[in-house]
Amino acid sequence: MPLFHIVLVAILQGLTEFLPVSSSGHLILLPKLTGLEDQGQAIDIAVHVGTLGAVLIYFRKDFTAILRGLPALLRGDMAHPGARLGALLLLATIPLVIFGMLLKFSGLDAQMRSVALIGWTMLIFGLVLYLADQRGQMTQTTDIWNRRDALRMGIAQALALVPGTSRSGITISAARALGYQREDAARLAMLMSVPAILVSGGYLLWETASGNQPDLWRDGAIAAGMSFIAALFALALMMRLLRSISYTPYVIYRVALGLVLLGIAYT
Repeated sequence: MPLFHIVLVAILQGLTEFLPVSSSGHLILLPKLTGLEDQGQAIDIAVHVGTLGAVLIYFRKDFTAILRGLPALLRGDMAHPGARLGALLLLATIPLVIFGMLLKFSGLDAQMRSVALIGWTMLIFGLVLYLADQRGQMTQTTDIWNRRDALRMGIAQALALVPGTSRSGITISAARALGYQREDAARLAMLMSVPAILVSGGYLLWETASGNQPDLWRDGAIAAGMSFIAALFALALMMRLLRSISYTPYVIYRVALGLVLLGIAYT
C-alpha cells in the first residue's frame, strides 16, 4: 500500500474519530469517492488502534484510577471509584460485542459499505444528535454515571457498527438524551471507546497472526502511529471547544454530507 495512501487514511481517521461525524464512514467513502484502492478493514482497525493511544494519554487520570482500582474490581468491591468506572465501561461494551458477532457471522458487516447507507446514517443520526443535544438537560455528570445509563449508552454504541452512524456521535446522543452535560457526554463517549477499540484491535491481531502478511503489519504500524498524532490533536481541540459551543456545527456537517452522498448514490 503506498505511503501517501496510508498517511491520508491515518490523518482522516485521527481527525474524525472523536468528532461525531463517523470516522469509519469517512474511511469507507475515501476509496469510493476518490478512486483509491480500498484500504480494507485491517487498516481501518489499525488506525482505530492508533486513536486508542490518544484517548489513553488525554484521559490518563481516569485510566490510572481504573488500574489502581483493578484489585478492588477483581474482588467485586465497587466502592472504589476506579473499580466502579472500569466495571461500567465493561458493561457498556457487552452490547457492542454481541452485535458485532452477529454481523460478522451473518456476513452483513461486509455488505454495509455502500454510499447510500452511509448517506442515510449520516443524515438520520445527525438529526438524532441535534434533537438529543437541544432537548437534553444538563443535570448529569460523569461522577454519577450508573449501570442503567452505561447499558443504555452501550446499546446505542452497538449501532455504530453500521457505517456512518458514528460511535462517538451515537454515544454522545445517548448521553445527552439522558441529561449529561456536553463535556461529560463527550468524556464518557471517549472512555467507552477504549474497550471497544481493544476488542476490534484484538480481533485484528488474531486475524493477522493467522497468516504471513508482513506488509500488512508494516502498513498497520505506520497507520496507527500517524492516526495517534492526528487524534491527540483533534481530541484536545474538541474538548476545548465543547466548553463554549454546542454540537450543532457537527450536525450541519453531517446533514450536508448525508444529502450530498444520497444525491451521488441515487443519480
